[in-house]
Amino acid sequence: MTEWNLASAYEALAAAAPASPCQRQGERLVTWGAFNARANALAADLLGAGLGHQAKVACYLYNSPEYLEAYLGAFKAGLVPVNTNYRYGSDEVAYLLDNADAEAVVFHAGLAPVLAEIRDRLPQVRRWYVVEDGHPTPAWATRYEAVVAQEVEENVQGPWGRTGDDVMLLYTGGTTGLPKGVMWRQADLFEVLGAGGNPVLGQPRCTDLDEVASRRSFEGLSLLPACPLMHGTGLFTALIALNGGGCVVTLEGRRFDPAELWTTVSTWGVNAVSIVGDAFSRPMLAELQAHPDRYDLSALLLIVSSGVMWSSEVKAGLMEAIPQVLLWDSLGSSEAVGMAEATAQGGGAQETAQFQVGDHVHVLSEDGRQVTPGTDEVGMVAISGSIPLGYYKDPDKTARSFRTVDGVRYSIPGDYATVGADGTMHLLGRGSVVINTGGEKVFPEEVEEVLKCHPSVADAVCVGAPDERFGQVVCAIVEPVGDTSVDPDDLIELVRSRLAHYKAPRRVVVVPSIERSPAGKVDYPRLVALAAEQAKA
Repeated sequence: MTEWNLASAYEALAAAAPASPCQRQGERLVTWGAFNARANALAADLLGAGLGHQAKVACYLYNSPEYLEAYLGAFKAGLVPVNTNYRYGSDEVAYLLDNADAEAVVFHAGLAPVLAEIRDRLPQVRRWYVVEDGHPTPAWATRYEAVVAQEVEENVQGPWGRTGDDVMLLYTGGTTGLPKGVMWRQADLFEVLGAGGNPVLGQPRCTDLDEVASRRSFEGLSLLPACPLMHGTGLFTALIALNGGGCVVTLEGRRFDPAELWTTVSTWGVNAVSIVGDAFSRPMLAELQAHPDRYDLSALLLIVSSGVMWSSEVKAGLMEAIPQVLLWDSLGSSEAVGMAEATAQGGGAQETAQFQVGDHVHVLSEDGRQVTPGTDEVGMVAISGSIPLGYYKDPDKTARSFRTVDGVRYSIPGDYATVGADGTMHLLGRGSVVINTGGEKVFPEEVEEVLKCHPSVADAVCVGAPDERFGQVVCAIVEPVGDTSVDPDDLIELVRSRLAHYKAPRRVVVVPSIERSPAGKVDYPRLVALAAEQAKA
């Protein structure tokens, strides 16, 4: 297998088609040649600042062309790019940058006040690069644009060269605990993200750099990550587009706005959009239903989702509104890419959470057996092959999530599932948020999908609330549709009519908003605390 390095792949693509579009944000267009040249200048500056082999470069940025430029600059120099959540508070950012051993930080000027609070707690940072965005630029930072505008004649690399063992760190908060950095070898990451192939068009993986450069399987196609690049879904789908020489389009707004999304798709003829389940697709569908003739979506061929469940009724609505679109529902996480998929086009969507498993994927019991298809036996989803090295500086968590079974190393991120007689996998949810009520396990996502079918419910999350008799009971946190009134008894009865009675909520709490993150994730500790507070009332 080729020991892929992303910097080398992107240099080959830039040399083959320097004038081809690489990134777009509004009227701003960056060609592949400019992308490569600007990243060269950044790489040279990072090396000049004294960063050593595999030193960490934190990207504390909103979606913008600079995000992927900074990644390529780090890759070229043999450094490690690190995603940084722009929604974090100062203490959380300080923890992440310290835990990652960041020696350089690239940030938008609007985020400077957070960094100003914590700079004295991060003495290891050698270089602060500020990307101007209309906010004041701090005197203690180097202007990013002045750096990348410098002309560097040759492709830059560190004296240590490059290999497929060079790492990218992807920090993930998961559902509980402090953020943890997933260590991806570039060779494994490039391979698991398609190795320059295009599965939608049926094009296989490339075998070497010459084939990557000559084929350019995504050239002429554009992909818009509607979700943040700071999270795995946005970043990985953007890298897939770049791996094939395509163009990544980013929104100008810093809060998700479905009208802006569809306007951008219409204006620039975007071919693919990546989202995170219902948190994005429900408002997208509502906008299309409210304005069915406003947008020209004739160029849109693909909507891909990963990270959370994508309900079948929303998929059906999107297919009705955009008849030619292919919906690609991918089961994966920061630790495990390409576990399974469900596709739909021109007809009924597959049942929610029902997936065709990918290569190297198994559902294992607690003792390491493969669960028996066609039974109700619950197991953990496990994937082998191209998987991460583990968690940065955390051998205990690594040992729990990356296990060797019968001589095969697996990533087991904590998702539970059953397997049908036909081999399809039904995802139940993440074990870390499972609810234990009277000894029965309830996977919240299963209940949430039923609740979202009710016309009064815009979003729902289920958590365990303390109960003297059962230990825990299911508590539904519900966000209503607009000013719609929510009847808790109706919701409880709806769940009882479709699932086992013990899975039905015993309590329903109505909130103005679930307050999901830009990547569609939920702040479970906050909602668990809310459920516990309501249980006392």
